[in-house]
Amino acid sequence: MKLVVVSAGLSVPSSTRLLADRLAKATAGRVPAADVQVVELRDLAVDIAHNFTTGFAGPALGAAQDAVVSADGLIVVTPVFSASYSGLFKSFFDVLDKDALAGKPVLVAATGGSARHSLVLDHALRPLFSYLRAVVVPTGVYAASEDWGAEGLAERIERAAGELAGLAGGAAAGVVPPVRVASAAAWQPEPAVVDEPAAAGSVDRVSYGGFEVVPFEQQLAALRPE
Repeated sequence: MKLVVVSAGLSVPSSTRLLADRLAKATAGRVPAADVQVVELRDLAVDIAHNFTTGFAGPALGAAQDAVVSADGLIVVTPVFSASYSGLFKSFFDVLDKDALAGKPVLVAATGGSARHSLVLDHALRPLFSYLRAVVVPTGVYAASEDWGAEGLAERIERAAGELAGLAGGAAAGVVPPVRVASAAAWQPEPAVVDEPAAAGSVDRVSYGGFEVVPFEQQLAALRPE
């Protein structure tokens, strides 16, 4: 199984890269013969900018794009800038082909200085990858400064890794979840049957598909005193 990690950390050392490595290790430990490749966006910043202005990816950026496209599963990690993903992170996915992530399992994660930014997972990252038609695993992982070494982070990492391993392992094996599609002839609506007009003070009833539908106006008229 090929697992690609996209890290948008800028500093060296980087807490974003640290979280990415922990997620990759936990995921790779759950699948046989995992091939892990890390894409450091910091090293591709100039190439990404040139891709916007020229429309062509350089060799390094092209190799990173090919790695993402061929991956069975992705781990994407960004630092939080201005309560959202970083511009470098977004720019990398902006220069990918619009169909590159369709159906691909993705684990989203982020790092920040405060726990107050944890909603970035649901308010920014999930909508982005849902728009790209990726399959985002249920558990996202956010690590604030105070989370390192504290209880809870390791459990979230393990849970998210297990979810990604399950999805990516199926993708590597070419397993497509079964989808039950009803035949067009399996169900046909019954024709509406309108009863004879009822006597004054009662209502007309319409039978449709085994259900009786009574017009609201007639229900009100039946309640009015004569």
